[in-house]
Order: sequence, then C-alpha cells, then structure tokens
Amino acid sequence: MGAEAGHISSNNSSRRELLTGVALAVAGGLAAGALPAHADEPNLSKYEPMDALKGKDYGKPRMKVKDYVTTPSGLQYQDIKEGSGSSPQRGDTVVIDWDGYTIGYYGRPFEARNKPKGSSFNDDNKDFYRFVLGEGKVIPAFEEAVADMKPGGIRRIIVPLELGYPEDNWRKLGPKPSTFAGDRALDFVLANKGMIDKTLLFDLELIRVDAPKGGR
Repeated sequence: MGAEAGHISSNNSSRRELLTGVALAVAGGLAAGALPAHADEPNLSKYEPMDALKGKDYGKPRMKVKDYVTTPSGLQYQDIKEGSGSSPQRGDTVVIDWDGYTIGYYGRPFEARNKPKGSSFNDDNKDFYRFVLGEGKVIPAFEEAVADMKPGGIRRIIVPLELGYPEDNWRKLGPKPSTFAGDRALDFVLANKGMIDKTLLFDLELIRVDAPKGGR
C-alpha cells in the first residue's frame, strides 16, 4: 500500500490538470454550442427532454459530439488516456476519481477533485469514489462507462438525462457531489422545470479494481 500511495501522490498534480483543465475547456466549447448536432441514436428521442416542452414536437436537438464514440444507449465517450491491465468484472469494486459538469447549462462544475489523495496521511484512498460494478447504486452511465475501462485509464463521457440521475434527483444514486456548492450547482439544473438542457459531462479515472474478498 505504501508504494501505491507514493505513486498516487506523485501523479496527483498532473492528473488534476488533465481532469480539470481539459474538461473545463471542452465544457466551455460544448455549452457555447460549438459542437452539438442532431442525434440519431435509436434509444433516445430527437430532442433534449425539457419539462417546459413536454408533448411538443420541437425543442433543442440532442447534443452529439464530434470524435466521440456513441453507444446504443446514447452514451458518448472519448478515451483521454488508455489504461492497462484487466477491465473490471461484475461484482468487482472499482476505485475512481471523477469530475462532473453541467455541460448542457454553461459547463458549470459540480465536482472537482483537487484534494491530495494517497498521501502518508491518507493512504487508504478514502477520498476516491468506490462502487461495486453491477450493483445498481450509481447512475447507468457510470456502470456502462467503467465496465470496459482499464486501470489508469481516463474517459470523458457525455451523459443524456436518461442515463443520469433518476427522476432528476442526484440523491437517489451515486456519485454525489462532495460539497454544498456542488450540491447546489447540480440541483439547480436537475430540479429546474424550465427549458434547461440537463446533459452532464463526467471525467472518470479508473484508479484500480478490487476483486470480491471471497473471490468470484
């Protein structure tokens, strides 16, 4: 654990720059309408779901980003850094670092991991986020995105409303913002009943994969 902690600490600064700096630049461009286009995924409606436009045959076209892979569910992703090793299996605990942005509404951050992790005072990685793959305790986008990642990999995902927080309530599934400011930023968008695009952007880094203690 000591060697792992030292490695994480030494790479923390560069990881934060990659996760935060690049995401803010991309978020700004997307929120300004630089890249959106009509979506053609069979599992999604043509327009962004907005409470104020329910039942209408018009609206804001779905955001579709150039050079991103689009899965059948409508999730869009781009691998910023390829990992190595084996991908997690159902039942494994995945340890991740993540950032979150309201990409459809001015690209405002609601989670930005800037605190040191894995230092000699925090060698259990308690500030990283953990969940059991396949347990259904995180938003569907996280389950899908992490499933074929490899440790050390960084993936940026564009999350449509249907793959995000159920019933526009971030309290029902993880991941949840770790600060009051993050709570407010995310809740303002998700709870809004007007014409707000609730598409979210996340950057995920898969730190490691832990197999079940009792084995598979």
